[in-house]
Amino acid sequence: MPQVSQRRAIAVVDDDHSVRRATAKLLSLNGHEVHSFSSAEDFLRSEALGQVECLVSDVRMPGMGGLELHDRLLGLGRRIPVIFVTAYPQDSYRERALAAGAVGFLAKPFAGKR
Repeated sequence: MPQVSQRRAIAVVDDDHSVRRATAKLLSLNGHEVHSFSSAEDFLRSEALGQVECLVSDVRMPGMGGLELHDRLLGLGRRIPVIFVTAYPQDSYRERALAAGAVGFLAKPFAGKR
């Protein structure tokens, strides 16, 4: 019988390649299965949409931003924990994200400790 992975799947959505890669690596090194996407639209079209148990998303991206992505997920009935990251840590973004149920709001750059 094949072994089923016990790792939790996390989606990382960020248009900045280096941030997306570093975040995915940090999460992978901590035992998570990671699906990376350069846009919210790519994530919404992916098979990972139904598999991930957490989302780490940039707030501001070309096209659909992270806050809009979160709203879209709620509209689809996908209530998963969301952590927002942004290089623009404005109070209005933070307040909107936390009011919508985000579990975290981090300013870039952020340091991951292992």
